[in-house]
Amino acid sequence: MKLSSLYYPPALYRGQMKLILSGAHCTLTTHQRRIPQLASCLTLKTRSVVGWIATIVSTLMAAFWAFWGSIETFHEGWYYHSFWKNIGLAFAQYLSPMMLFILLGVAALRWPRLGGFCCALLGIIVPAFYVRTPAALEAISAPMVVLGILYWFGRPRPVQWAYLSVVMVPLIVALTFGIGPALRVRGRIDDGIHDARIVEGNGVSLLWAPRGPGWPDDMRGWTWGEADSICSYLSESGTTLAATPQNIWRLPTIDEAVRSFTRHGHNAGGIWDSTSSRATYSVEPDKESPLWDAYSPVISWWTANSIDDLSAYKVVYNGQVYPSRKRTRLIYLGFRAVRDRAASVY
Repeated sequence: MKLSSLYYPPALYRGQMKLILSGAHCTLTTHQRRIPQLASCLTLKTRSVVGWIATIVSTLMAAFWAFWGSIETFHEGWYYHSFWKNIGLAFAQYLSPMMLFILLGVAALRWPRLGGFCCALLGIIVPAFYVRTPAALEAISAPMVVLGILYWFGRPRPVQWAYLSVVMVPLIVALTFGIGPALRVRGRIDDGIHDARIVEGNGVSLLWAPRGPGWPDDMRGWTWGEADSICSYLSESGTTLAATPQNIWRLPTIDEAVRSFTRHGHNAGGIWDSTSSRATYSVEPDKESPLWDAYSPVISWWTANSIDDLSAYKVVYNGQVYPSRKRTRLIYLGFRAVRDRAASVY
């Protein structure tokens, strides 16, 4: 036996010694004299608690986007005739945030440091390149960076339950809150008639413009000023634009739109309270004939009610009324011109 082995135990001879600190092994490299990393010195219980905090936060984020995505899929989306196009739109535009958080959670559970790094990186990229507002820093950047740190150090146990939480809870939320809107959309009435329509009842009788310049179906979006101007140039039939203002057609007022909304072919009993700026209905209206096109991305219309030089009111197919900037241009914000009831429908 060599003398050196008597004075240098094998662990020291290899340049390392192992310490036990609160049940966790901390490795000190004697040659490099490094300070033990924080992650290696946390107890298993502490790391499990930190990991479960990260898992719960991640699950809540995914569940929130699952709730939002399931609602918006059938509120703003689901306007194609094709079922598969609607499914594709749902996952690409509305359910993708939920899927992203599920994937981040699974990745962080499988590869904690890689997943944690991705979470923190996402929290930095989104406010830096997409949403540059103070609110984005508070609602997106800070939580994602903190989540990344928690996943970096945390190790939830048992990890199988953590996987179930991150994956199953958001999916259950999406299904739970999506069933009602899905059934509503499935029961919509669309007769496919896009001609000028007389809609009367609830104290209002108006002729609504046919498909064309007074009821556009393109996906470019229209500002309030553009919509108001087009209405004034519409010909008597509502199918063409004149060279000079005709002032036959106009945008509907809030009161006219609210009183005209329908559900399953019957007036929804809408009443507009201008004092409280609130609309109430006997039954919630929907995106149905004769006013709306169920297969159009447009879900709201401009009204004639201007708030000031910058803002005006818009109405949504479900009867809600909101203020909006007049210069807003969105594919789901359009208009439909009206005129006093005519003797005939063109």
